Amino acid sequence: MRRTLTGLVAASALAALSLALVPARPAVAADAICYNCPPEWADWGAMLKAIKADLGIDVPQDNKNSGQSLAQILAEKASPVADVAYLGVTFGIKAKDAGVTQPYEPKGFSEIPDGLKDKDGNWFTIHSGTLGLFVNKDALGGAPVPACWADLLKPEYKGLVGYLDPTSAFVGYVGAVAVNGATGGSLDDFKPGIEYFRKLQANGPIVPKQTSYARVVSGEIPILFDYDFNAYRAKYSEKGNFAFVIPCEGTVVVPYVMTMVKGAPHPEAAKKILDYVLSDKGQAMWAKAYLRPARNVELPKEVADRFLPAADYARAKPVDYAKMEAAQKGFSEAYLNAVK
Repeated sequence: MRRTLTGLVAASALAALSLALVPARPAVAADAICYNCPPEWADWGAMLKAIKADLGIDVPQDNKNSGQSLAQILAEKASPVADVAYLGVTFGIKAKDAGVTQPYEPKGFSEIPDGLKDKDGNWFTIHSGTLGLFVNKDALGGAPVPACWADLLKPEYKGLVGYLDPTSAFVGYVGAVAVNGATGGSLDDFKPGIEYFRKLQANGPIVPKQTSYARVVSGEIPILFDYDFNAYRAKYSEKGNFAFVIPCEGTVVVPYVMTMVKGAPHPEAAKKILDYVLSDKGQAMWAKAYLRPARNVELPKEVADRFLPAADYARAKPVDYAKMEAAQKGFSEAYLNAVK
């Protein structure tokens, strides 16, 4: 979903030509840079390996979150370093509004439903996740697996709950939107959600700023506000006893998007990467990592059978993502004032 910059000269053109002529060439370090492509999140580790194997493009792992990635792209606006970025949808909208995205429409762009892409290709959904509770059952110390958001306020969960910083990490903000809606709030009124987080402070929550999959697997964080795909990955690939809970009060479904950075140093490699993640193979890889593909790719039966029943997913709803983005700054200020 994007287009190249004319200002890149012969070196870029030569690199692009060699990429096209010798697709299986040995990759040189940093053939392209993706901000926020962490190996433990959404199985980006496997995707980066596949991109290297199939395209000959080496993309280093990157553990920034969405907020950190956008901040760095803005700081580097005059001399871009990143070629592509993987962002929560609200940060994709912010990036476009800040003028740091470059329109590009990958193959398959037309199959992405309206509302899940910028009409000009400044950002587009590659997959979506459902926000809920990623639980390490063996680390609960005898407490039951929680069923509802309200359960986490009970004394028996003291020190057991974690959520990513909602003023920085996108998944943290998604958790705030989910809790707020579940407790009677709206994108125009975050007071119920702020009150929930204020009450949760009495239970001593753990509030990291970055992806914390490994900390749940190790038992350091027994319960984390997180996506279904991470919980399923742990349940079916890690040693331990893990569960995913869609809280009884309801939650939200949120897309994750990619964008080509304006002035990308390696524009041809960037386009190939964006084509790949939206290709049939790329979309199937996301599905195998328990993500809902952006295109209508049928889930393998062995994967579909590992998801919670449809009745549980009925409690997960989409929201107005543009409005969600517009409300983010106000929420962050209110959270910092009332909770921090």
